[in-house]
Amino acid sequence: MTGSSDRTRYIEICDVAARDGLQSEKRIWSVAERVELINRLAQTGIRRIEAVSFVNPKRVPQMADAELVMGAVDRSTGARFSGLALNMKGVERALDAEVDEVRYVVVASETFNQKNQGASIAETLGGLESIAQRVHQSGKVFSAVIAASFGCPFEGEVSTDAVVDIARRLDQMGVNEILLADSIGCAVPSQVRERLTAVQAILDGSVAIGCHFHNTRNTGIANAVAAVESGVRILDASVGGIGGCPFAPRATGNISTEDLCYVLRNMDYETGVDLSGLIEVANWVEGHFDDPLPGQLMKAGIFPDDVLAHQAVQ
Repeated sequence: MTGSSDRTRYIEICDVAARDGLQSEKRIWSVAERVELINRLAQTGIRRIEAVSFVNPKRVPQMADAELVMGAVDRSTGARFSGLALNMKGVERALDAEVDEVRYVVVASETFNQKNQGASIAETLGGLESIAQRVHQSGKVFSAVIAASFGCPFEGEVSTDAVVDIARRLDQMGVNEILLADSIGCAVPSQVRERLTAVQAILDGSVAIGCHFHNTRNTGIANAVAAVESGVRILDASVGGIGGCPFAPRATGNISTEDLCYVLRNMDYETGVDLSGLIEVANWVEGHFDDPLPGQLMKAGIFPDDVLAHQAVQ
């Protein structure tokens, strides 16, 4: 790889393992374990980490004690920490906990939005303007995720128009960033390119666009590459490939951060991430699970480095 310093070749990776990765796990990680995961990720050079979720712990007990987690993370690494919030109460908690970025979710299908947020799309968007103002007043970054941007487990196909309409509303409310999320891992590269083109056309560069892919049907990395080739420079991923959505049936598996960084490195993009260090974190995470994690690089190693080193030992 040439190691180009061209900023257009830089892809910003946000690791979501500590939030999206753990929110569906049966075993609830302790505050100390979650803090250690976050700190280990930050030490690899990842500069954005979705660390916590300020939601009702009765609905998602895995995300309880968000304030304790944020109070204990190492803030000296240069990493920026985000927290998910679904209403003003959650936003106030996030700001009090001094997150660097607030993430808010609206789902592109009515049924899924009701199950995830307990409200209609119109109600979710209706409450967003005051939330956006509050976040901006605090000086924090406001990032909006359009979940189920490529398909819904309850309604099936989601139209491009539905996604574009939500993106337009979000832009009007002044969000800093919009992420299209394939919450159930149903998208394919051609669909990613088509949807991104439509959203980019109405935003016209006014808002940063990112993507969040799941690998449920083994298309996640291909979709991420399609997004990058379409101009996206912000990608979510989860170390080891852990995670899913508790309110979407069979929505297993985020794309693995280390697998994604390997592909981007070998395509001559920069992430600023220590790939070997990230594999070490993936192996550490796997030690907390009964079954192997879906990430592949942690098993196969970095080519050619690890492969040649193994041959030399033999």
